[in-house]
Amino acid sequence: MSSTLVDMMALDLLVGSGGVLSHAPRRHQAAMLLLDGFYPEGVTKLAVDSIFMMPQLGVLASLHQRAALEVFHADCLIHLGTSVSPAGEGKAGKELCRFEFTFPGGRKEEVVLSFGEIRLLGLGENEKAEMVARPQRSADVGSGFGREHRATVTGGVVGLILDGRGRLKDDRGRARLASLPTDERARREKLREWVAALKMYPRSL
Repeated sequence: MSSTLVDMMALDLLVGSGGVLSHAPRRHQAAMLLLDGFYPEGVTKLAVDSIFMMPQLGVLASLHQRAALEVFHADCLIHLGTSVSPAGEGKAGKELCRFEFTFPGGRKEEVVLSFGEIRLLGLGENEKAEMVARPQRSADVGSGFGREHRATVTGGVVGLILDGRGRLKDDRGRARLASLPTDERARREKLREWVAALKMYPRSL
């Protein structure tokens, strides 16, 4: 029996709330907390409750739903961007998925994401891009393993995150990163690489 009731591949919006996420020094850090806390799969928009108000808005909604929604969208919700996280695994450093993006203004870009890699692309708030993802046979972006997937991705204060670290599940349905090394030294180097790629700190470690 699965240990989760949520199909992460079908989830299209992940909103984080709580003091740690609301008050993270950088939104990039909040984005990584969501990625490593929930292991989203496929195409998922990421957002945070900027002022830790969602519990109070839930009470307000029972009295005045429209007012609660207006405050939620105007003062509470911060859009971090979209994560594209292929499920499955691959060979370290080898191509996991090939992307074609059409950005605002018609600019096109092709990106090759390797297994074990994080890429951060610039896509601002309220900006959208058309994506075509062509994963390897061992990876699934949302249409099945090895199958092309098309989607519209939305930007945010962090940007567009391509997470090639892979996802695997154990026999109880619990997810884990497929590319995290077991060797301590290699694991530290890989973690530093991911921190730098997502620009979690102004200066590289």
